[in-house]
Amino acid sequence: MIPMSEEAIVEAVGKISKSVVNIASVRMVQDQIFRVFPVEGVGSGVIIDKDGYILTNYHVIDDAERLRVTLSDGRVFNGKVVGVDPPTDLAVIKIETKEEIPVAKLGDSSYLKVGQIVLAVGNPFGLTGGPTVTSGIVSSLNRGIQTENGTLELIQTDAAINPGNSGGPLVNTTGEVVAINTANMPYAQGIGFAVPIDTAKAILKELVERGRVRRPWIGITSMKITRSLARYYRLPVSEGALVIQIEPFSPADNAGMRKGDIIEEIDKNKVEEPAQISEYIHKKRIGNSITVTINRNGKLIQIPLQLEENSITYNR
Repeated sequence: MIPMSEEAIVEAVGKISKSVVNIASVRMVQDQIFRVFPVEGVGSGVIIDKDGYILTNYHVIDDAERLRVTLSDGRVFNGKVVGVDPPTDLAVIKIETKEEIPVAKLGDSSYLKVGQIVLAVGNPFGLTGGPTVTSGIVSSLNRGIQTENGTLELIQTDAAINPGNSGGPLVNTTGEVVAINTANMPYAQGIGFAVPIDTAKAILKELVERGRVRRPWIGITSMKITRSLARYYRLPVSEGALVIQIEPFSPADNAGMRKGDIIEEIDKNKVEEPAQISEYIHKKRIGNSITVTINRNGKLIQIPLQLEENSITYNR
């Protein structure tokens, strides 16, 4: 049991609970003999604006044909996807209403400390009686988790994130949203992850206005070089990022990078693994120029290239 006053927990839950919603989705799937039938899914979300904007996870609404949003007071609305960002597993949906709706207060995840008490809140079933709440602590900050869309920096918590709570808020003891619950690892009991709210705040404007987030890219896929990998393939170095794929007509392709090149530095910053490349480039803007130092067959080559907008599009 987390040692803190009951009054603090009750007050924090009271501040956030009314703004936590249930999101029911309907996806059309096809079986082995090509019959199409609907499959329902559930998740949570949090109201972030009086105009009806709701922040949730991308995987909660991905490929959904219909969305039904149930508020804590039982009101039900149709939801519309406004913007999605799979690299952060975040999405914004909207409900249309002229009625007053409760809005959550967004906090600042940069002030979080390991050991700080947090509450995971969700509304997985849309039942009366309000959302579900679990308590725990911040177990780790900036935990890099590899996803199909790249490396995602997450907050790790031991607050139980139950099925259907994805998309719900992780709040501090003052009831401010500090993260969005995004994943629970079924094979590791007591471990949950959440996207820092500062990550969400940085892209919310673009999600609402553009429906997506414009990010710079260079257009490569790479893997970390280990000593065993270097020995097996007789590579000239034992660390760095080995380029294993280059997207046609990407900045890397246009600059002359090749499959098999080893990235050792970017703008004189040492590269030991692919995650460092993504992290550095995401801090840049579209149109910025960088210099990549590669090792090609034992020869160091500096390749200047200009960052362009990532051309990958996602379902909405």
